[in-house]
Amino acid sequence: MIRLGVNIDHVATLRQARGGREPDPAWAAALAELAGADGITVHLREDRRHIQDRDLRVLRETVRTRLNLEAAATSELVSIALNTRPDQVTFVPERRMELTTEGGLDLIGHRDRVAEAVSRCLGAGIEVSLFLDPDPVQIELASAVGALAVELHTGRYADAPEGPDRRRELQSLIDAGRLVRQAGLSLHAGHGLNLQNVPDVARIPGMLELNIGHSIISRAVFLGIERAVTEMKRAILDSVSGRPAEVGSGLPGHAPDQ
Repeated sequence: MIRLGVNIDHVATLRQARGGREPDPAWAAALAELAGADGITVHLREDRRHIQDRDLRVLRETVRTRLNLEAAATSELVSIALNTRPDQVTFVPERRMELTTEGGLDLIGHRDRVAEAVSRCLGAGIEVSLFLDPDPVQIELASAVGALAVELHTGRYADAPEGPDRRRELQSLIDAGRLVRQAGLSLHAGHGLNLQNVPDVARIPGMLELNIGHSIISRAVFLGIERAVTEMKRAILDSVSGRPAEVGSGLPGHAPDQ
């Protein structure tokens, strides 16, 4: 069964727009779990543009499913992870001026730093996933640095127009997923997924976890977070059971950002 991790970063983005106290990401996490989310994902960025340190501490105390912390492989953020003890850390690249995570980690250029971060987290009993492009070289290095899982960056697939371009990007994900499984790693995916494009990704053999945020929170503005999560969960389950995904209200899906 595929886990749905709901990323609630953009609840914090809305709060930070006014610098106030609402909406509270912890409330969003609780409602998402009640609606069937299998985990909660947050990205603690170095510039703290949305999720704050306090949010992470509160979520660690209140999340009842799985807490997945996305973070850069820096000494500061690894130390925070060790103190907070999420169930999983997903190491992601981070550039200060980007609007959202624009690609996967470069393990070729940062192998030693990532390997050290992975080792420290594993030593503390925290599962570790790496956010990677569907690149065979990067996937091979994921196993070498000790990661337990790879989350494939689905952004190029999500952004590709319907037709040959999207089919090519999907095939790239399928091939990469096969390499992840052959390396003995768990297969995760995320970024830019919505109700319209998630079925094909959910059907990739061996898919264990999908992390989705922007499209769910966008729909939640109109429908409420519980319904938005329920619709996404149903779309994923229907995909893998061979039934056509149901889009629910007919409101358009929303694109990129995890």
